[in-house]
Amino acid sequence: MSAATSLTNAFNDIATAFNVGHPFVNVNFNYGASSALADAIIAGAPADVFASADQANMTKLQDTGLVYGDPTTFAHNKLVIVTKPGNPTGIKSAADLPRAGVIALCAVEVPCGKYAAQALVSAKVTIDESRVTRGQNVAATLDQVAEGDAVAAIVYVTDAQAKADQVDTVSIPDTQNVIAAYPIAAIGKTENAVSKAFIAFVKGQTGQRILKRYRFLP
Repeated sequence: MSAATSLTNAFNDIATAFNVGHPFVNVNFNYGASSALADAIIAGAPADVFASADQANMTKLQDTGLVYGDPTTFAHNKLVIVTKPGNPTGIKSAADLPRAGVIALCAVEVPCGKYAAQALVSAKVTIDESRVTRGQNVAATLDQVAEGDAVAAIVYVTDAQAKADQVDTVSIPDTQNVIAAYPIAAIGKTENAVSKAFIAFVKGQTGQRILKRYRFLP
């Protein structure tokens, strides 16, 4: 199953819970940027289920006829600014990012990179690309702050929560923020029983409870 990097912790827990009722099913995940995963599936990489961090990459697969049925949005996410512990450069909002130093953003073709670009436009903020370092996915982008290579980054709330002991957070107002929609669908001409069961589990009470625990929005 191919899933966006931001789903890693939640989906690992969901798979564990899913296996309680399906003990003979081996759920294997391929995590990565949704854009890279979609391109890999189009190129022939095996996948029974695709969970994307945006609709655009799901639509790309639909356009090639690789998606069975209609995708379902199972979660949402928001963006947040993360800084080094203690916020040493005093970042209070997106407006402070251009002067703060090296800023980590996801690659421009990756959903979290596109969402960050939209948020910066909404905030009327421009960061010189010479002061931007790009991560291949949201985890790599967050690591650049956690490991000291950047002073701040724009990532998902869920990823910031996962490394709350290594970064501080600065909220982005709803008027500037972007709501990321996460669709899920079976891949292939037909939907196998395991794919159908897993998707139903993600959308069901236990799956949604786990996603909420990791701060995904319903």
